[in-house]
Amino acid sequence: MKKIFFLTICFAAFAVQICFGKNEPLANQDKSGLYARSIEKVLRLQPDEVDLATAVLIVSEQWNDNVYGRRYLSKLDNMALEIRSRLEDKGLKANYKAIAVINEYLFEDEGFNSVAEANNPDDLFLHSVLDTKRGYCLSLSVLYLALGERLGLPLYGVVVPGHFFVRYDDGKVRFNIETTGKGGYADDEHYIEKFNVPIEDRGTLYMKSLDKIQTLGCFFNNLGNSYSDIGNPEQAQIALERAVEINPSLAEARTNLGNIYLQKDRVRDAIRQYEIALKINSNDAKTNNNLGNAYNQQGKLNKAILQYKQSIALDPDFADAYKNLATAYCRKNLFKLAVTAMNDALAISPRDATLYNQLGDIYCESENYKLAISKYKKALKIKTDSSDAYYGLAVCYNKQELVEQEIAAYKKALEISPDMFAAIANLGSAYFGKKDYDSAIEQYKKAILLRPDEGTIHYNLAAAYYNLKNYQPASEHIEIAQQLGIKIDSELLADIENKL
Repeated sequence: MKKIFFLTICFAAFAVQICFGKNEPLANQDKSGLYARSIEKVLRLQPDEVDLATAVLIVSEQWNDNVYGRRYLSKLDNMALEIRSRLEDKGLKANYKAIAVINEYLFEDEGFNSVAEANNPDDLFLHSVLDTKRGYCLSLSVLYLALGERLGLPLYGVVVPGHFFVRYDDGKVRFNIETTGKGGYADDEHYIEKFNVPIEDRGTLYMKSLDKIQTLGCFFNNLGNSYSDIGNPEQAQIALERAVEINPSLAEARTNLGNIYLQKDRVRDAIRQYEIALKINSNDAKTNNNLGNAYNQQGKLNKAILQYKQSIALDPDFADAYKNLATAYCRKNLFKLAVTAMNDALAISPRDATLYNQLGDIYCESENYKLAISKYKKALKIKTDSSDAYYGLAVCYNKQELVEQEIAAYKKALEISPDMFAAIANLGSAYFGKKDYDSAIEQYKKAILLRPDEGTIHYNLAAAYYNLKNYQPASEHIEIAQQLGIKIDSELLADIENKL
């Protein structure tokens, strides 16, 4: 249903106009932030006292117990000293001319490069970038800024929707540095157009030169996503709430926090975050889609449909929005509209097996089993190990009273996903329908191991034992079913008691 997407301080003028001396210390040597040992202490500093590298390496140590941040600080210092030596050899000052030297050193000599997609959570962290010499926009920019603060260069982070880059600005000379393009130049208009930056100034951070605390706010936004990617919503929430606290006008942080709240069934809190995000940046199709998901979860289907349509209007190639729109239509029994929306999604992603599965579900729910079966089979041609497709086939076969095909399909689904509760429970019921009570009992027992509080399964298990005239376990599971709120036929209950 989801998936949500995303994102130093100016030195005194004389500090960027002098040549380096042989034994001159690095420019960040007196920063209070160098001696911080917790992120809480970092955030209590003034922005000009923060040492960005120290701050993000503290986070690295929390992410990975094997990271020793001071070692990486020494590595950064050595890199900065090498760059400074190259500047001295060329007779260059610590001004805008140093950028070409940094670019040559980082991207040509050292071989740092950008990843094609930011899909590895480890690529966010400075220690990982230094180890692997790869990163994405934010992590490469953090490296660049960390070197800049050691050289005394007036470099700033800049955020736009879904992207982050570096800016040089000494008050006289200003230009942008694209770290995913080997430090190349791109003007403001390029970023505004490419990343659909809101034209109206709503007090956002977009295109502004950020101080180091604000840059850390962007880092915490991505940190939250990294924790979410590894299945740790608690730490994700902490990071994203911190990102929102630091940068309340960063729409991505609001959206991503909303995603975590939605994941935790805090639907009203999620909606509030999405709505604030859209006030900041109304151009974000994904946030509209996510707001639709929240309304869908609340059962407010008309509101959900409006949000999905708005998402599609903003991004006509956003397949997820069509898919979610189809779900909302299906819940309203508007099956023709649901089919149309799914076909629109398939026109964008024709090799997506999950879309064929969902289209099969729509046809199955509308009792068009022949078409449903054809869509499930199409999904299996694309993805042969789709347990969902086999499950959908089994349901269709059940509706057509094709018991053997139903059983075979459930078995296929369970070969792929052995803990698929619905398939286990329904397979038990299929055996029950064949009066193969021993096989039904075997499946119901498996289902109870997965969900011991599912009263209906206890009732079905009791019925299977009853039909085998095994009244003691039948009585035990009838009692459990009653305790779990299942209404028991009084005649059946009396008959079991009489048989004991």
